[in-house]
Parts: sequence; structure tokens; C-alpha cells
Amino acid sequence: MKTNNNDEQRKTLPFPGKYILKSTVFIVASLFVSAALLGFLGYLNFNAFAGFKLIPKRFKPRFPYQCDVQDQTHQIPFSQNLTSRLHPNRSQPSSCPSYFRWIHEDLRPWKATGITRDMVEKASKTAHFRLVIHRGKAYVKRYRKSIQTRDDFTLWGILQLLRWYPGKLPDLDLMFDADDRPVVRSDDYTGQQNKDPPPLFRYCSDDASLDIVFPDWSFWGWAEVNIKPWGKSLEAIQEGNNITQWKDRVAYGYWRGNPYVDPTRGELLKCNVSENEEWNTRLYVQDWDKETKEGFKNSNLENQCTHRYKIYIEGWAWSVSEKYIMACDSMTLYVKPRFYDFYIRGMMPLQHYWPIRDDAKCTSLKFAVHWGNTHVDKAREIGELGSRFIREEVNMKYVYDYMFHLLNEYAKLLKFKVNVPSDAEEITPESLGCAATERWRDFMAESMVMSPSEEFPCDMVPPYDRLALKEVTERKANLTRQVELWEDQYFHDLANKL
Repeated sequence: MKTNNNDEQRKTLPFPGKYILKSTVFIVASLFVSAALLGFLGYLNFNAFAGFKLIPKRFKPRFPYQCDVQDQTHQIPFSQNLTSRLHPNRSQPSSCPSYFRWIHEDLRPWKATGITRDMVEKASKTAHFRLVIHRGKAYVKRYRKSIQTRDDFTLWGILQLLRWYPGKLPDLDLMFDADDRPVVRSDDYTGQQNKDPPPLFRYCSDDASLDIVFPDWSFWGWAEVNIKPWGKSLEAIQEGNNITQWKDRVAYGYWRGNPYVDPTRGELLKCNVSENEEWNTRLYVQDWDKETKEGFKNSNLENQCTHRYKIYIEGWAWSVSEKYIMACDSMTLYVKPRFYDFYIRGMMPLQHYWPIRDDAKCTSLKFAVHWGNTHVDKAREIGELGSRFIREEVNMKYVYDYMFHLLNEYAKLLKFKVNVPSDAEEITPESLGCAATERWRDFMAESMVMSPSEEFPCDMVPPYDRLALKEVTERKANLTRQVELWEDQYFHDLANKL
């Protein structure tokens, strides 16, 4: 029988569907093998697989790594060369927050002369430790123990900075004093003798001092009082903000703290509500010994966002409580300070907080609350703007950026070659973390940087010129004076009515 040509072709030519099927199976299998490999290497986010997004997978923190290994120096499973590999197409950095300008002002005393080795070593008189960064590693010479574990958590933060921006910090050599009050008095270095001030880092300074301001230890946790690392604390406070809406909050000024660290806080307690006086405040003494014994059940930060107004007042010096108070969405009643930390100089009265007189606290607080309760929308706006500033411009990314730029600008001033002192020891996450126990270890684990930053450091802002700096200072003073005039007028009118 004669066969049809088409039938013959069907017998001799391969069936196209088989090839398509085989090719499809091969492609799908290859994709899954590739996906598995990329997932293993930490690059693929399977939740975004449909979009084939090639991004670094977040690893769950494990801590510590090699505490049972004697030689722990290079045991961290963390590459020092990941910065370009993870995000080769990262967007360009944004400009740093305005308060970064104060880095230039803090380092201005050494701009003309530079910093010599003798200047650095002269600062050892009060320093707790000397920090040397050499070829991306950290070395420490300890002089004396700090209060609690401030020194260890400060050093821990610096180690995390090295992991956040690996290989980006220059060699440097600095002295750090972990006590509260500044000690390098500017008046001591205005004459011809001893004219070169020692560069000394610490947590706060004042207008009469030259100490260089650095982020405080509590950004990585304050274990002694059970305050978690800043990232965790911010999350908890935000949850607390959502629990009590602003309109439902208690319409008084709130403060809880230790009144015995400085007389100014003792004076604040005189402004508490009593049978004879209503100062529009609710003030509470914090007994840390009792809290420690009872497991800190009454000191959770997220449970303290229940009042429309929260009071900030210094202790022996600037207070760590500042950022926690200002993050609460409540209008911060900021008692006139003597000291400043690294970010408060970027905030403005009547925009981020309400200024309170230091020499007339009670009447000033009473008026502030009265004003807020009669200008509810504006008071709420001030509270929210202050809180937003803390959340958005003092988050951990900017804390690390501030440290990064401060140390870079400082290193530019060094006039000597940095060498590691023979009696300094290298510190690593293991050398600090393995010795830690209980909350101390937990907080180090929570604040450990697990991979390099996915963003570049923000672009450093230029220094103030003299005129701009004068304008900023005068604007703050004028806004504060405006509040005082409103206050004086209010009590003047009140007295006339009586």
C-alpha cells in the first residue's frame, strides 16, 4: 500500500512536543538547582522568587561563634570583602542629617595644628581606654574600669562599626573617657602655655569644654537596667505609641527617674502634684535596686508612652533617657540643659520639643502643659516631629554613619603614623562576647552586625560658616525666649484676674 507523504514524515521526523517537554523540564530543573545554590550561598530571597530578585538573604544572628576555640581571632564567619559583592548596584548615598555638621565644630580646636602623638597621650590622664584601629582591626589598652560596663559596650559598638563598614575606616589612635562630665576645659588652653588641648572622646560635652562627643554605650544595650539595644527599644516604644493614641493620653507632664543623682532633679520633685499645688505634672521616683530585684517589671520603656507630655531633665550630666523620652510621640518638655550629646544640637525648640526654664521649673512646666492642652493640635505636632526625628535621623544606620564620619575626620588630623602599642590587645566580637553572661551576652547578640551595610555611608555635610553657625544659635535662643515671654504674660494675666 502506498503511504501518504505526510504519514512518512511523521514516522521519520521527531515529534516537536517531546523536545519542548524535555527543554522545559531541563530549564525548570536548572532554575531550581540554581535557586538552591543561590539560597545556600545566601543570595536568593525565595519569597520573591517569581521576580528573580538577587538580594542577600538575612541570616539569623548566632552568638557567640567560637567560644570554645582557644584562638578566636579569625574565627568569625564574616567576610571583610562583602561590601561590593552584596549590592553592586546600590543607590548613591543621601546627605547626612544636619547635626553631623557639629563633627566639624567638635574637631575645630585641632584643625590648624593637627593632632600629635603627644596630644593623644596627654589625654590618658582621665581616659578609661586607648583605642587603636590598624588595618581594619581594633586594639585596646585599658587604663581603668568604667562605671558598670560602659567601656565594654562602647568597644562592642566600635567592633560592630568595623563589621558594618568593613575595610572602610582608616588607621587611628584615640583616648576615650567613659565618665559623665567633660573634663577638657577650654579656658585651660587659651593662653600661650599648654595651648594644645588633648583630644578626648566621651558621651557628652558643654559649651565650656572641648571633649569630643561620641554615641553612648546604650545604643548597644544597657544591661544593668535591662534597656535593650536601640533598635529593639525603638520597636518596643513604637508599639507602645500605638497602644495609647495621643488624644487618649493623660494630659499631664510625666517623669520617672532617679532624683538623687543631682540637685536639679531634686528640685524637679518639688513640682509634683500635692494637696496645695497642681503643677500639671505627675512625677515618680525610680528605685533601680527594687526594680532589679523584681525583674524590671515596672520599667519597660514601651509602657511609658501614656502621657501627652514627657519631661526630660539632666542628671549628673546629660542623661541616656533623652532618646527614649523623645521617641514616645509625646511633646517633650525639655528642661534647659547644660550638656549636649551628639544629636540634640540638630533639634529645634517649638519644632521638636518645648523648652522649660531651669530656674523656674514648676511654673514653666505648669504653663507648658496648659499651653499644650489649649493648643492640642500644635502640641501633638511637636511631639510627633520630635519622635520622627529620633526614629528617622537617630536610627542605628545614622548612629554608625556618625561614628564613621567622626572617626574619619579625626583620623585626617593625625600627624603621626599609627602603630599598635606593645601592651595593647586585639579585641574581637569573641573576645568581648564570650566573656559576657546573661543579659550582657543577650544584648551583644541582639546588637551584633551580621553582614555589611547594604547602603553607603551618608554624604558628609560641610561645616558651618561662622555666620550660619551664629544664625542657628540665635534662632534657638530666640525661640526659647519667645516661650518665656508667653509664660510671663500668662502668669501676669493670671495674677491680674486674682
